Amino acid sequence: MDRLDAMKVFVAALDEGSLAGAGRKLRRSPAAVSRAIAFLEEHVGTELLHRTTRSIKLSEAGERYAAVCRRVLTDLQEADILAVGERSVPRGTLALTAPVFLGETVLCPIIDAFMDAYPAVSVRLYLLDRLVNLIDEGIDVALRIGHLADSSLVATRVGEVRRIVAAAPRYLAHNPRIMEPADLAKHQIIAFADLGIDSWSFPPLDGSSAPRTVHFTPRLIVNSIRGAIVSAASGRGVTRLMSYHIDRQVREGSLEIVLKDYDDRPLPLHLVSPQGRLSVPKVRAFVDMALPRLRSHFAHASRDAEFARKSDSLTL
Repeated sequence: MDRLDAMKVFVAALDEGSLAGAGRKLRRSPAAVSRAIAFLEEHVGTELLHRTTRSIKLSEAGERYAAVCRRVLTDLQEADILAVGERSVPRGTLALTAPVFLGETVLCPIIDAFMDAYPAVSVRLYLLDRLVNLIDEGIDVALRIGHLADSSLVATRVGEVRRIVAAAPRYLAHNPRIMEPADLAKHQIIAFADLGIDSWSFPPLDGSSAPRTVHFTPRLIVNSIRGAIVSAASGRGVTRLMSYHIDRQVREGSLEIVLKDYDDRPLPLHLVSPQGRLSVPKVRAFVDMALPRLRSHFAHASRDAEFARKSDSLTL
């Protein structure tokens, strides 16, 4: 049996979530799919998949092997495309990753427009609130927040975001004013688990290098961004999220930013790709489409935030 073909079956099974799904996708019998997986397991000398009647799960060795298979298959596909020439029509599967909320609200509409424009390209989108090794997991493009440490990646800046504190205007109207971080101790706190459940840190005072940390006992702890937004917008308390989480609510007036003079320094937002990947037509086409749209989105968000700052200062 051809090992590359067996790898394709293996990856298809992972993408579809079952051996039966791989068979339907590749138009092969269940027995043929099982033989391909068994061939790979015999070749590497270990079990790659834990199988049940309804699902499959990667073994520890299978996780490592799957990353290599994706990389090998992606490289082969790109080699075929590059051989046609740089002006070839974008085609194949484009693998993308982004933080969950950012991907759902900002990246997905761009992907929809991209697929409409390039019908020969399919997209595999991983929405994960963790860093992904782009090379090991066969990712073409990632949307990443924060300062980049990996110099092997090609990065293009598209905007910036920051951590902000916000509450509903009606909550603020009936509770003590929040003039400095220490005032938060007097308030109902809605804590989003990823941004601190019992304390929030703010930039240091002038002449100090130590961040200002405010400790509190939250009234509500949630592990969902949407849950924190809904609760805060309904007037249940004060929350801290990333600026892009609530830019719509701020524009519409259901949430108001507080402690604006104590905002964290902005974090850069980049589109990143492994070295050499931008020469692949499908990747180049996506980046060319996504860059202006992302920059426009975050430029509008920054202007809205600045307008909110100025409006707030006029009402004090």
